[in-house]
Amino acid sequence: MKKPVKKVALAYSGGLDTSIIIPWLKENYGCEVVAVAVDVGQAEETSGLAEKAHKTGAVDFHLVDAREEFARDYLFPVLRAGAVYEHDYLLGTATARPLIAKKQVEVALATGCDALAHGCTGKGNDQVRFELAYQSLAPELTILAPWREWSINSREDAIDYAAARGIPVPVTKKEPYSRDRNLWHLSHEGGPLEEPGFEPEASMFKLTVDPEKAPNEPERVAVSFEAGVPVAVNGERLAPAALIETLNAIGGRNGVGRVDIVENRLIGIKSRGVYETPGGTILVQALRAIESLTLERDSGHEKERLGLRYAELVYFGQWFSPLREALESFFTTLTKNVTGTATIKLYKGNASVVGRTSPFALYSAQLASFDMTGFAPSDSGGFIRLWGLPTKGRYRMSHAPYQAVVAGER
Repeated sequence: MKKPVKKVALAYSGGLDTSIIIPWLKENYGCEVVAVAVDVGQAEETSGLAEKAHKTGAVDFHLVDAREEFARDYLFPVLRAGAVYEHDYLLGTATARPLIAKKQVEVALATGCDALAHGCTGKGNDQVRFELAYQSLAPELTILAPWREWSINSREDAIDYAAARGIPVPVTKKEPYSRDRNLWHLSHEGGPLEEPGFEPEASMFKLTVDPEKAPNEPERVAVSFEAGVPVAVNGERLAPAALIETLNAIGGRNGVGRVDIVENRLIGIKSRGVYETPGGTILVQALRAIESLTLERDSGHEKERLGLRYAELVYFGQWFSPLREALESFFTTLTKNVTGTATIKLYKGNASVVGRTSPFALYSAQLASFDMTGFAPSDSGGFIRLWGLPTKGRYRMSHAPYQAVVAGER
């Protein structure tokens, strides 16, 4: 039996799923629907959303501009942590979901809603990300997940449902990709991509030019960091969102930031995604270059290990968990001297570090050189003997003469 609901705040994008959810909620719950769209850098996708939401039955519409907050408080901490899921995924969608859910909850509480709804499928990660955020921020509100209730079983069914009600949607059966765009990336899933051997069509990509058609001359870009946070591009200080947009344009025209991966979803299903993350790819490379100068070995290795854990927490929807918050404090402390500028060369889809400088560099040209001035080579002999004691002892125990003595004692 359905729990009575009077007014629900829906995380609204104007895409296929949320476009049909408004009439579905009204038909099945008899409730009012408040559509909540959160601008995290979808560009032109936010245009006309208010009119569309009202036409499909929403009693109210809210568009929340969260671009700066997204860049400053979500993307940059993920970047600073070195959080990359399964080697390649830079967590664009995963990082946006907790912020969207937070803004949705704020609108729900301000407008007297007694429920929250999302358009995530019952197979995906996003349902977990949204609902864990809801539980953390407003556990008293009822959660509705239409994809876990209705009889619609595919995107084709959803397209038919929309057509029957005269609802315009941004996909067709001819191009049924599911896309998610924000400041950080554009993801492509579904349709022909569900066949892992299918090579993506050139027309699918939106943020990056085909690397083969990128300029024939390399372009260099200098990115500056302060305490692990990017602050300037080519010497110009920029606000967080503008900095990412600038690097997106630079990386995009050079074909940088494309990845095609099969990833492990939280619930255990493997899925294929193609991602375009031009600015993020440049930033990851640049930050690693500065860290190589400023972090000593043990700190750098531990940061890399915990960065993987941080990536899992974000991917698994645990943004508001105490562990992620504790790790945030760790990375903030560890990167206080990760300051400097890295120069990245961009050429036909590649982003390569070609230089790095820092006022806190631990690197010493004199120590790194082959010149022995100021260094006592004899010290290394004692170090090596001590370092090899465990190996030497183990070898002695397994050596034939030693084994013979042991056998004789028996």
